[in-house]
Amino acid sequence: MSSTETRKQTPAPRPRRRLTRDRRHRQLLDVAWAVVREEGTEALTLGRLAEQAGVAKPVVYDHFGTRPGLFAALYREFDARQTALMETALRASEPTLTGRAAVIASSYVDCVLAQGREIPGVIAALASSPELEKVKRECEAVFMEQCRIVLAPFAAAGTIAPAGLRAMLGAAEALSYAAAAGEITARQAQDELFEIILAMVARSR
Repeated sequence: MSSTETRKQTPAPRPRRRLTRDRRHRQLLDVAWAVVREEGTEALTLGRLAEQAGVAKPVVYDHFGTRPGLFAALYREFDARQTALMETALRASEPTLTGRAAVIASSYVDCVLAQGREIPGVIAALASSPELEKVKRECEAVFMEQCRIVLAPFAAAGTIAPAGLRAMLGAAEALSYAAAAGEITARQAQDELFEIILAMVARSR
């Protein structure tokens, strides 16, 4: 068979279908989470992300700018998912202290476990720069304010002290990460956080 005939029988490569910006952003985030899950946060660079996503480096730089920008985007996505999960559960819960506390405890733990063991690594990476630490603090402030609004009606003083909310958040993170690492079960993490929330409200009475 001649080379001419061979060329005629070889199908032409299909042109790549270009993704919209939103879909490309979604793809890049999904690939970034996969890299963190399989290789750890240290392996996640913009170059590595471009390689794994099958795109040119300028595409990744256009979406995230810098490596800290990429980690900030990952954390914001996790935080948005956590907020949405809790808001949905709160709307369906009983308007009682135990009902609200149970939702906060289960939603926080469930969201961390749904994201997998990679989220502690992402959060640890946030402490690597003041820029990323600021992003984390801003998201934490929104979460604590949401909890304060939900729990304040059950406190005699009509509000929850900031120190109590900060302690609750610290416990939520520690218990959720312990569950993600397999040190305790999800139920144990949720039950302990539930009791901590009740105690926090009781101290505010």
